[in-house]
Amino acid sequence: MADPQDSVDFSWSPARDARDGAAPRRGPTGRPWLSIYFECCHTYSRIYKSADGRAYIGGCPRCGARLEVPIGPGGTTQRAFRAG
Repeated sequence: MADPQDSVDFSWSPARDARDGAAPRRGPTGRPWLSIYFECCHTYSRIYKSADGRAYIGGCPRCGARLEVPIGPGGTTQRAFRAG
């Protein structure tokens, strides 16, 4: 059974940056990223940390639905989420 905390609402998300000692994954550009399963089109993609460091921003690679995951205090070591 899926954990409800693993879901991301397109309007808001409690997901946060990793600050618990676990290094975030880094893409080819060296920027940290999150792995997102976009339920709208049943596909995976990455969203990358913004230049100002306040959120992870990206979108569904098929339909273009935009997603912004704010970074809050405390963080999480989880790097994969579902966007519904």
